[in-house]
Amino acid sequence: MAGRPLVALLDGRDCSVEMPILKDIATVAFCDAQSTQEIHEKVLNEAVGALLYHSITLTREDLEKFKLLKVVVRIGSGFDNVDIKAAAELGIAVCNVPSASVEECADSTMCHILNLYRRVLYLHMAVKEGSRPQSAESIRELAAGATRIRGDTLGIIGLGRIGTAVAQRAKAFGFTIIFYDPYLSDGIGKALGFQRVGTLQELLFRSDCVTIHCNLNEHNHHLINDFTIKQMRRGAFLVNTARGALVDENALAAALKDGRLRGAALDVQANEPFAYPNSALRDAPNLIITPHASWYSEQSSNELREEAAAEIRRAITGRVPEQLRNCVNKEYFQSNASAPHPPTAPHWELSNAIASQAAAASIVANHPNEQTNGTGGGGAAPTYRYPSHPPPPAVSHSAVSENNVIPSLPPLHGTSVHPARVSSASPVINRQSPVVQVPGSIVVNKSSAGGDATEVTKE
Repeated sequence: MAGRPLVALLDGRDCSVEMPILKDIATVAFCDAQSTQEIHEKVLNEAVGALLYHSITLTREDLEKFKLLKVVVRIGSGFDNVDIKAAAELGIAVCNVPSASVEECADSTMCHILNLYRRVLYLHMAVKEGSRPQSAESIRELAAGATRIRGDTLGIIGLGRIGTAVAQRAKAFGFTIIFYDPYLSDGIGKALGFQRVGTLQELLFRSDCVTIHCNLNEHNHHLINDFTIKQMRRGAFLVNTARGALVDENALAAALKDGRLRGAALDVQANEPFAYPNSALRDAPNLIITPHASWYSEQSSNELREEAAAEIRRAITGRVPEQLRNCVNKEYFQSNASAPHPPTAPHWELSNAIASQAAAASIVANHPNEQTNGTGGGGAAPTYRYPSHPPPPAVSHSAVSENNVIPSLPPLHGTSVHPARVSSASPVINRQSPVVQVPGSIVVNKSSAGGDATEVTKE
């Protein structure tokens, strides 16, 4: 049994969903760590697969500590807590689970939008604190700020899976939908019945409510900042259920305090877990904050974990990264012994705030009569056009280094696995996983850890 691959859940304890899918082909351990410094040497030396949520970060230095690691699967859609380029250069595939929480995130986004427009949360808190309005005047005073949805424009930054699901829901409420996504192929907006805008500034200028649904990367940190907030209509709403670092919280707090923005709702924050007393947002009015929970339902949580475990299974039984379903760093893998492929060039508007400011300054200089700082009044938004980056060269993944193949498994005595099981999340329950006791570790029973997982902790 010494040759069985080791798979580790890095920042969790419950393996009850993953175990039935993996235990016939791998030993599963959990570390419950918040950093690689807390991970036992046995895992660092022997793990070929790692599962993780968003509470641990894997930089190049962290990844280099793993001696045999070939695949990392993020149990969720975002993967900004893993250095995917460094992972590829080290021969490690990074995967995510992009589909399981789409409905939950879209529904939560709509809940935030509805709360901002109809002030349900604020009214609930007022009643809970003792308010007893009776007259129309007292209701009017208590519900001040509530507004009608129909006819307003919802601007969506990033029309991916979640952005599209939000757009479909919002349209039913009477929103006019516009979106900005520089990486989306032409024609998709028309096929869905949503209007595409050419620039971020145009979206901000035209939107009564802006909702963010894009990944976080090195090019769009603080995409919403003091400068871009000034491009928004005065009295607009802002919703972020994507990644906290997409929004400059200091700039948002200032905009809420001076009334430039009417309200905001954040499910994600720059620093998580969120500490209200230490945040720049602690005194900001008309702000709703939830603890990065928009992804969760009992159903989505199980689906996320099943699909993540199935991806680990594909990596163990197949070739990496060729046979992985949701590998996010394929473009960085070497197709031969030469340098890795260059990444896709960032769109000019997502480079940084300085680039956006320089572009806007050029617009003002060339078109002094056009308004670039929307105030919510009438008038059509100016149309800006910029040359886009040329498309990146085509990448071929036909040649994969033999180092990217996890060694063959030992024979499974008395066990036959149907080929379809390799790419299925269906449980395999006809074999018990061996439990490995290492110095300083605790063997956790099923009731406390879920399944037969082994806890491997630092001495």
